[in-house]
Amino acid sequence: MFDKIMEAQQKAGEVKKRLDAITVTGSAEGGKITVLANANKVVQSVTIDDAFLKEADKEELEELLVIAINKAMEQADNVSQSEMAAMTSAMFGGMGGLFGK
Repeated sequence: MFDKIMEAQQKAGEVKKRLDAITVTGSAEGGKITVLANANKVVQSVTIDDAFLKEADKEELEELLVIAINKAMEQADNVSQSEMAAMTSAMFGGMGGLFGK
């Protein structure tokens, strides 16, 4: 059992490293604001179109930043869930009838 716990911790560390290396993007207003993050939900950069920035008011800018960030975080969640499901399947998929299948 201890071996399985150690294996799970090692696999979780590997997944975290993979998620750190995966870039997700969220954008708003047709790409006028773009947020890049990794799949561990760490924002890497925010890009705002220069022409849009000159025209936008503070409230519009804040609203669109929230939209872009939330889209990036949603993508990060999706990637993270897929990676965790793959890890779980790899770890427990070969256990046959152990869980009553």
